[in-house]
Amino acid sequence: MNHVPILVLDFGSQYTQLIARKLRESGVYSEIVPYNESIEQIKARTPKGIILSGGPASVYAQDSYHPSSEIFNLGLPILGICYGMQLIAHTLGGSVIAADHHEYGKAKLSFVGVSPIFKDTQDGQIVWMSHGDRVDVLPSGFEKIATSENSPYAAIANIDKNIFAFQFHPEVYHSQEGSKLLKNFAKYICGCESTWNMGSFAKEQIAKIQAKVGKDKVLCGVSGGVDSSVVAALLAEAIGDQLVPVFVDNGLLRANEREQVEAMFKSRGVNLITADASELFLSRLAGVTDPERKRKIIGETFIEVFDAEAKKHDGIKYLAQGTLYTDVIESVAVKGPSKTIKSHHNVGGLPDWMTFELIEPLREIFKDEVRILGLELGLPKDMIGRHPFPGPGLAIRIMGEVNKDDLEILRAADVIMLDVLRASGYYDKTWQAFTVLLNVKSVGVMGDNRTYDNTACIRIVEATDGMTATFAHIPHEILEQMSRRIINEVDGINRVVYDISSKPPATIEWE
Repeated sequence: MNHVPILVLDFGSQYTQLIARKLRESGVYSEIVPYNESIEQIKARTPKGIILSGGPASVYAQDSYHPSSEIFNLGLPILGICYGMQLIAHTLGGSVIAADHHEYGKAKLSFVGVSPIFKDTQDGQIVWMSHGDRVDVLPSGFEKIATSENSPYAAIANIDKNIFAFQFHPEVYHSQEGSKLLKNFAKYICGCESTWNMGSFAKEQIAKIQAKVGKDKVLCGVSGGVDSSVVAALLAEAIGDQLVPVFVDNGLLRANEREQVEAMFKSRGVNLITADASELFLSRLAGVTDPERKRKIIGETFIEVFDAEAKKHDGIKYLAQGTLYTDVIESVAVKGPSKTIKSHHNVGGLPDWMTFELIEPLREIFKDEVRILGLELGLPKDMIGRHPFPGPGLAIRIMGEVNKDDLEILRAADVIMLDVLRASGYYDKTWQAFTVLLNVKSVGVMGDNRTYDNTACIRIVEATDGMTATFAHIPHEILEQMSRRIINEVDGINRVVYDISSKPPATIEWE
């Protein structure tokens, strides 16, 4: 989008993505940019308001993050959150000091007077604090508008300049009315309307695709997952037969996945092309154990297969991908001080030797928004509700070298785990569930015989966008049923473990 109603400057908070998501959920479009975005780039986005995120640093530290001070001269409403509040105070002539009592967790917010940002919210609401510094002296023109037990300045405002700041985090789940506070800032302070939704986004993207593509053709890689299926449906709506959808069987798919994908697209009247490149992928992965190298090989091979398929068709100028906002955030440090965790096979552009231009219509939306968009486009609910599946497929769910035998063992174990999870009703309650083959052997006893076989790990997590996740508290009897069936029915596995790590510090996938 050229016009961004609310621009979020990121100072490294683990919650920054939630700010944009909460605003979008309220119908106000929002984007995240690095804290050091130039004032020219900020002006070019023509925002109606700016939010300064939280962050782990102290504003008075030598290496702390500071935006262009010109943002305070734009005449735009500004909301500072935690570090953002301290930054406002520090920059505009107040003072920030280390707090005598750190404040982490829930706190009761007490209003001081009446403020438009608290409109239709309750005095005494619970908010989430997470800070070690505090504002000691307010800048000129500011007043306190709320307090908490350990924060005499829990919220402050300069009404004349439309600058507001919270010491707490309204974007997190634990802040009872936090979503409403963010919406109040957008609606009553910035004058934004709640016009952002996936219906309007679909129309906008279809128009953009049509304008960009013209009479050319677009090659679209289809995996059968939610993201690529939504991209293909969006493109089919926009350009019809100019779409060349290619499904690559890389030999790293789940059980029966190829057949399911082909059937789904056939039912929608989309002429899907299947390229069987399983032998090529597996041959290139032979002997490779480093997880990052696996991802690179798979990504490069995908591009080669697409290129070979493209040469069979005249007029292909573009390659469409299902890149999401979270992919971009994790792969490229677009959020200021955030760190690259791992590469994504579909992020970062194309190699120089390719002549395609990229089309990434989902690049600026989150996973939950993609699901809503899919329903808008008429995709079936059971497909839209599928758990995320990584581009590198089962290759990153096998520790060490990838080969056909281990893939068959993993597929068999994964089918059982998913069958039990669906039957229990927990599949739709969780974000992602899968099995990992650890390639760690241990001694077991089956019947009267000693075994020395592989270990399978079950990983089930709860999340909203995949940026953070907690392990799912699945009842023990369900986990026990999964374990018993896998060990009894899958040759080569004699031990099953359950992953109880959260993200961070772990990632969702093991590699």
